[in-house]
Amino acid sequence: MNKLGIFMNFWEKNWDADHAKYIKKAKEIGFDVLEFQAQPLLEMSDEKIRSLKALADEVGIELTYSLGLDRNYDVSSLDENVRTGGVEYLQNIIRKMHVGGGTLLSGVSYAGWGTPDNFLGDKRPYWEQSIKSMKEIIKVAEECGVTYCVEAVNRFETCLINTAEEALRYVAEIDSPNIGVLLDTYHMNIEENNIGDAIRLVGNKLTSFHTGENNRTAPGRGHLDWDEIFGALADINYKGRIVSEPFVMEGGEVGRDIHVYRNLVENPTEARIDEEAAYLLNFEKEMLKKYNMA
Repeated sequence: MNKLGIFMNFWEKNWDADHAKYIKKAKEIGFDVLEFQAQPLLEMSDEKIRSLKALADEVGIELTYSLGLDRNYDVSSLDENVRTGGVEYLQNIIRKMHVGGGTLLSGVSYAGWGTPDNFLGDKRPYWEQSIKSMKEIIKVAEECGVTYCVEAVNRFETCLINTAEEALRYVAEIDSPNIGVLLDTYHMNIEENNIGDAIRLVGNKLTSFHTGENNRTAPGRGHLDWDEIFGALADINYKGRIVSEPFVMEGGEVGRDIHVYRNLVENPTEARIDEEAAYLLNFEKEMLKKYNMA
């Protein structure tokens, strides 16, 4: 069965939190993977990173990392000082991941999170800067055994990679065994003409997969066609991780950055979110069984 995971900020309103707590919680609920923002790694000592890895190994949880790249480190910037600073920043994150045995980084990590203020419709100059940067970054990923997944996200979160087709083109230009594509059902619902076709187009370049409903609630709570989604994953014989990334609470850094302006789960106490996490895990397990992926 595919490893099933959850993003830590399903529970937390700030990007950094008590990682040890959620490693244990993910295990208790029954997940295989816990994903969290990579940026806090830069504030951790190597000793702290190794202790989290030891705890994760002890309870049987894999740690993966995601990133919405701070625009101060935009590796697609036309300002060379910003671009080179971003390259160094991301290389340092990869090195910190390596300290804790991390092997997967995904997200909007090929450009600053958001559309450039001076963008006038021609993405090619930004694309070229990002490609130049990634060719430097990927060398460190190769050295550290990290797979770098570029995520196709909606038009409000980047101007560079919005579709599966664009993600494939980007990966082809980098031409490294350590780069792949991350698709996310929430973003595909906005940008793709057909979600199943987009998954099949990416095929064996799909190296990680995020799930979330049309409004970023838990899978099964909205109107996405999960038979289409899991049927397409079965069609390409996808064996990788499936990490759910709901964002359901207003407030804090997460509510601000993800633009969640109302609670999407009624009375979202920790216990209530625990229940919702258990629901989505069971939902995805049942879909895997339905499509003979279990």
